[in-house]
Order: sequence, then structure tokens, then C-alpha cells
Amino acid sequence: MKRREMLLSTGAAVLGLSSFSRACLKAAEAKTKTKVLYFTRSVGYEHSVVRRKGTELSHSEKILTELGGKAGFDVECAKDGRIFDADLDRYDLIAFYTCGDLSRPSVDKAPPMSSRGKQRLVETVAAGKPFVGIHSACYWGAKTKPGDAYIAMVGGEFIAHGAQQESTMLVTSPKFPGAGGLGKSFRLADEWYAMKDFAPNLHVILAEDNQGMKGPMYQRPPFPSTWARIHGKGRVFYTAMGHREDVWTNPVFQKILLGGIDWALSNVEADITPNLDKVTPKAAQLKY
Repeated sequence: MKRREMLLSTGAAVLGLSSFSRACLKAAEAKTKTKVLYFTRSVGYEHSVVRRKGTELSHSEKILTELGGKAGFDVECAKDGRIFDADLDRYDLIAFYTCGDLSRPSVDKAPPMSSRGKQRLVETVAAGKPFVGIHSACYWGAKTKPGDAYIAMVGGEFIAHGAQQESTMLVTSPKFPGAGGLGKSFRLADEWYAMKDFAPNLHVILAEDNQGMKGPMYQRPPFPSTWARIHGKGRVFYTAMGHREDVWTNPVFQKILLGGIDWALSNVEADITPNLDKVTPKAAQLKY
């Protein structure tokens, strides 16, 4: 490992939690912890990081729960789609690592989300509930209709991905919570998504630099990979990272994810002026 990469990793391990908002930590001390719903239902394909063995929590569920314990928020892990027909007010933030049309039968055999549940989710976020999407949360299925309310809420849609490989992430918003100290760019091995139909009000935090990447879906100019936006009154944060187990244990990923959660919860403020046209002006130029 190069010296700069080593310093970045070890430094991020410290910053990832120490920079998390004092508001959450104070809430933890007062025993009034913030509650996060982490929903991981999988249709068509189940990522290994959300796959459970029996009743044991999955890799990502364990890590997010541990991070929450240190940062001052509780995590409730769920795969049952009926939860969106129940009381959503008991959650301070909803986080998704889902895959596919959640109204259909799932790989994990969890009950589906009803059409009303999907509508309630989107309406709840638009009314002010924070939402965090991770990796495949930008995919509702191959037959998603243009203008789908869920995809519009997330702010971008999955097209395809190639083989897992290293990619350069351009840090386009270094002052956003969790992005400080990462420099102008960093490299990370993961399964990278090619994406389309970006919402015009995206504040791009990380952009994927495709130079040297293998696969036809990557032969295009840089495009958004991690962003923040406002949907109605709700704060939405999304990152395409998180396919691999070692990414979930990577301090850089944890730092960025915690920063996004902290911002979404309004524990910290950030300038999220739309910058899509400024930092990724050719993001819509597809060659796949």
C-alpha cells in the first residue's frame, strides 16, 4: 500500500466517527437515540453483504448497527415489505440497500412491498423523512417505467455494471460531511454502476472517473456516483459504493456513509447547491 493510501485509510478510521455530529452523540447520552430503518429486501439478485444466514444479521447489517452504536443512533434491520404499510413515524431515517421491484417475490422470501407501501414511502420522504440509498437502491427493476416515483426520489437510475475493478472517485464536494480529508480523488475496488437520468438538482459529492476502466458501460465521461439532493422537503443521500464486504469495512466508505446519514438527519448543514452541470457536465452522454 502506498504511503498516501495508508494515511488516508488510517486517518479516515478516526475521522469517520469523531466527525459524526455532536447532536447524535448528545442524544445517545440522553438515551433518546435516533432510530434508523435499514431495509434490505432483494428481488432477482441478493448481494452477499445483505444476505443473512438463518436469523443472523448480514455483513452490512452488523456493520451499520455497530457504526450506529458508536455514533449515537439505533438501527432496525428489516426485509419485510409490509413495514411500509405500518407506522413510519417511529423512524428518524429510512435507509435502503434493496434490489429490484419490491412488489415481486424476493430471493430472501420476505413479504413484498405493496403499491400503497411504495407510495407511502415516497410521500413520507417528500414530506420530510430523510432517505439514504446504498448501491443497488437505485434499481427498481428492468421494467421500470420512465418517471417512476421511487427512482425520481433517489435521483438516478442503474443501467448496467461490468466486472469488479478499481475506479477513481473524484471528490467534487470536499466540504460535504464525510468527504473532508479525502483529497481530490481516491481509488477503490468495487462493483461500479453505470447510471442515467440524474435529477437536475443533484449535489454531486463523488463522481466516477472512467478512464482506464474495462467494460463498454464505462466508456463515457465522468458521472455522479455519490450525491445529496432535496426531494420535496426530504433530504436524500445516495452512494453507489457498497457491493463488496471489504468496502463495508473500509474506513473511507464508512466515513462517507456516516457523513451522508449525519447530513440527512439535519445534524449538520452543508451547501448542496446543484452542481451536476458544473462538475459532471457530460454525465448524460451514454455509449451503452
